[in-house]
Amino acid sequence: MPAPPVTDLTDRARDVFRVVVESYIASGSPVGSRTIAQRSGLNLSPASIRNVMQDLEEAGLLAAPHTSAGRLPTETGLRLFVDGMMHALEPSAEERAAIEARAGRAGPVEEALAATTLALSGLSACAGLVMVPKREIVLRQLGFVRLSPDRALAVLVADDGSVENRLLDLPPGMTADALTEAGNYLTAMLSGRTLTEARQRIERELADGRAALDAAARALIEQGLAVWSEDGERRPVLIVRGQGRLIDAAAAEDLERVRDLLDDLEGKQEVARLLDSAAAGDSTRIFIGAENKLFALSGSSVIARPFHGSDGRVVGVVGVIGPTRLNYARVVPMVDFTAATLARLMS
Repeated sequence: MPAPPVTDLTDRARDVFRVVVESYIASGSPVGSRTIAQRSGLNLSPASIRNVMQDLEEAGLLAAPHTSAGRLPTETGLRLFVDGMMHALEPSAEERAAIEARAGRAGPVEEALAATTLALSGLSACAGLVMVPKREIVLRQLGFVRLSPDRALAVLVADDGSVENRLLDLPPGMTADALTEAGNYLTAMLSGRTLTEARQRIERELADGRAALDAAARALIEQGLAVWSEDGERRPVLIVRGQGRLIDAAAAEDLERVRDLLDDLEGKQEVARLLDSAAAGDSTRIFIGAENKLFALSGSSVIARPFHGSDGRVVGVVGVIGPTRLNYARVVPMVDFTAATLARLMS
């Protein structure tokens, strides 16, 4: 059900609706007319407030979870609030400094991204998400470590200090000398090159017969190239931090919802598709509850924003996931600031 325009609401209805939404976001509990009358400063009687709340419920903006309980905003109501009534709260100097400090740490870019995402998670009390394309790293060394007669560990070291490992099956008759020979050959061919560049050169040498290798070493090198190439073509890198923050006191009362949410986060390929859809625009995207099929069961919201490189192209998406009652006014600007910070990091 689409949200009605804010202009369709009377001033009184807007005032009551705003109090209900803000109280619900703060407490996670339904809000009653007596509470609004006592604390809102609207100068309305509980009976008048009940009448307004009834009208808002009939408009699909509020719901009553129990007959005698107060009201809480529906997902349609939250969409109306976010799009037409929310007053954004800029991150404080301390919050900005915490995000910038994590993004500016030394080391591989993925570590800085993970640290920044963790900082965003802590400040927003949500799970933090960041997605970037698989990078073409510059390679320094590749070696093999025998684990058993038929298995070895391929260890790849990049110029930025990052290390990746892959398990490989050893060709029949692979001797220790041939294993060393294969590692030395690959290091000589790939050092200072990207994986794509190294693969192209090695494939040419193998095809032309210029590589002085025995059959086992050649087979291992061809297998290693296949494994690393397949890895480089995988889905983008998705980093999720702070899942534990999704289990707060309110969530503990609905463990089934929490289980659904954590299961959703385990399906990283689906989360990556969601973030990829957010990369299509230049602004912050907000998905509330069932607006996105992935999180319809868990009743969760996602706030995501793309960030750009120095050439203006999108290089990643950063965001958070939390309950639908998350503090949109505070978290949306925080995601915006984190996106701007990561854009500087990736430029």
